[in-house]
Amino acid sequence: MAVVVRAGAAPLWWLGVFAAGIGVLVPGLTGRRIGVLAGAALFIVAGAVVAYARRGRYTELIRSAARAGKHDVLQDRSVAVRNWRRGHRWWLLLAFLAALGSAFAVPAAGGLLLAGCGAGLWLKAAWLGRRERAESALLWVRVDWLDGRGGRPAGKAVKAYRSTGVAAGDAAPGGTRRRTAALV
Repeated sequence: MAVVVRAGAAPLWWLGVFAAGIGVLVPGLTGRRIGVLAGAALFIVAGAVVAYARRGRYTELIRSAARAGKHDVLQDRSVAVRNWRRGHRWWLLLAFLAALGSAFAVPAAGGLLLAGCGAGLWLKAAWLGRRERAESALLWVRVDWLDGRGGRPAGKAVKAYRSTGVAAGDAAPGGTRRRTAALV
């Protein structure tokens, strides 16, 4: 489940950093200094809002997690990430273009806002990873409960999470890739 949360972090972060880098090159209406300071404030606010949004719903779903049965359909990490990114590619493109367009008014602010959203998703995935480590169980969302774009792991359609042992699947707690021991 943390995989779905984490899936959007990298694209939002890198598109935001790229848009902010390009945005600094444009003088804009407010000037670079004000644009970068406003962007830094937006980065912090967006990161905090995204990281703390819907924590109550996540906590409620974590408490009601049931052991995954043999009829539950769970996805590998790579499939979940690919589905999320394919389902949201147009939204990511529109957000990137909006961040670039905003650079003509307030340089770098839109890009830093986008990067702050990505950082907030990473923080939320890290929080979920700490919860998974504390309970020694990976949390999963059934595939048929995700929306059509592969997202919304705490949406209305999700009734409860499923749990497995930490060795199940190809994801580690927090949605990162599982590191395998090197063969000697």
